[in-house]
This record gives sequence, C-alpha cells and structure tokens, in this order.
Amino acid sequence: MTLKKYLWPVVGGATIAVCGWLLYKELRGLSLDDVWDSLTAISPTHWVLAGLSTLVAYAALAGYDRIALMHLGRSVNLWFITVTSFTTYALSHNIGASVISGGVVRFRAYSSKGLSGREIGGLIAICSFTFALGTLLLAGVVLILKPHITDRFGEGFPLSVSSATGYGILVLIGIYVAVSFLRPRPITIGSTQLTYPSPKVVLSQMVIGPVELIGAAGIIYFALPEAGNPGFIVVLGIFLASFSAALISHAPGGLGVLELVFVMGLPDMDPADVIAALLVFRLFYLLIPFAMALGVIFVFERTQFRAGRSAEP
Repeated sequence: MTLKKYLWPVVGGATIAVCGWLLYKELRGLSLDDVWDSLTAISPTHWVLAGLSTLVAYAALAGYDRIALMHLGRSVNLWFITVTSFTTYALSHNIGASVISGGVVRFRAYSSKGLSGREIGGLIAICSFTFALGTLLLAGVVLILKPHITDRFGEGFPLSVSSATGYGILVLIGIYVAVSFLRPRPITIGSTQLTYPSPKVVLSQMVIGPVELIGAAGIIYFALPEAGNPGFIVVLGIFLASFSAALISHAPGGLGVLELVFVMGLPDMDPADVIAALLVFRLFYLLIPFAMALGVIFVFERTQFRAGRSAEP
C-alpha cells in the first residue's frame, strides 16, 4: 500500500522533470513576449470557437457516464450525471492519475444514488474503455487520411505501414461493433458477470468518444494561426498522441508532456504560437473547469452534511 501511495506521484514528477528538460531544449530561444504576442494575435472569433469547442467536449464527457449507466441498467438523473461527469474530469485532468482521482469523485457521488462499489468500478472501466475506443477510432481515421503524420515524430515509418495500421484499427473496431449485434452470452469470472455491450451502447460509444476528442482538439486548432497550420486532421492526430501520453504519464494536467509532443509535432509553426494555443487549451479545458469543479464539490459536500445532520435523531 505504501508503494502504491507514492508510485504515481513519483512517476508523474519524474515525467514532468524529463519533459520539462526536453521542452527547455526545444524552446531555449523563446521569450514570454513572443508568447504574449501570439496570444493577443488570436482573433475574437477564434476565442469564441475555442470556447464552443470546450462546451462540446464537456457535453460529450457527460455521455461517457450516461453510456456506462445504460450498460449497467441503472437510471440516474441526467443533470446529476452531467455535473458528476464534469467534476470528475475537471479534477482528474488537472490532478493526474485519472482512474484514482476520478474514481474518488464518482464513488462519492454515485454511492449517494444507491450504486454499489462494484457497479461504480464497472462504470469507471466502461468510461475508460469508451475513451480508448474513441481514441483508436480517430487514430485509425487520421492514419488513413494523413499517413505521413508519423514522419513528424521520427523517420523510418513507411506510409504504407501507417495506412495499414489505420485500416487494421478500424477492422478491429468493426469486429467489436459487429459482435454486439450477435448478442453473446455473459461470461462469469468468479463472482463477477461480464456482459457484452448492447448495440445501443456500442453505437453510442462510437459517437461520444470521438466527439469529445474532436471538441478538445478543436480548442487548440482554433487557437493556432493559419501560417504553417497543417489542418485540423493533423492537429487532431497530434492531440491524440499528446493527450494519450499525458494520461499515461500521470503527470498533473499532463504538464510538459502535452507541450513537448505538440512542439515536436508542429515543427513548421512558430513555437510561440504553439505554446500560446496550448495555454488557451489549459485555460478553457483545465483551469476554468477545475475552479468550477471545486465549487461543485463544496456545494455537494455541504448538502450531504446538512442531510446527515437533519437525519440525526
């Protein structure tokens, strides 16, 4: 238990240190004035579009929990699901170790609605799987449409292999969807019964996962200037790589990881413009939601406390 307590903070801290050093090497000639000039160069229209992309992303995130509850056969108020999902992701994206930090919030919220610990664990697993499906689906599409994107992270990966990988990913996802229509029997492992998702759940996953990621990538895309911009598909592909790496690193907010992958993936753009776009992303997708989530937790805990006091004899 002691090892588990300190493992992820150590991993996250080490990742930030390494990525920070590599990022420093990439941005040694960059000044704060350059970044500020890039921020002020973003047009009001693009600020609005970045804000709308944030709303799309967080609206889709609420769909993650709704899909999981649909699979579990549990009914919870849509507004409660939306607020819980928003708070969960706003905290976990900033704190890191998303399964643990998000799990605490979900357990506290959904246990108040009568869900058992096993059901909440299943909900977390389904949400994570939906995110992975969305990432793989979009990655497959990006590799097919823009196979040369792999050259941005190193040479020696043939375009034909990129395309073949993309098609392979989509075939596997197609098999996953097709099996849902066959309605396979549940599998029992010990005391746990695993039920294959219904077509309704699977098709919802195929929509919600990609929409959330497209919305999040849109924040960065709209904050980037036109000069040297490779287009949305490439920006989306780089975002998928950077965001996945940030989650795996368990670094709080993916600090350093996100920036390093994007700067490496957009060599034709001014680094100041890239950093400015990522600051907009952190503001809209991480910092503002984080502040709002803290307020939600305060109100929820105060309500639970008052409910407990009123129930006392």
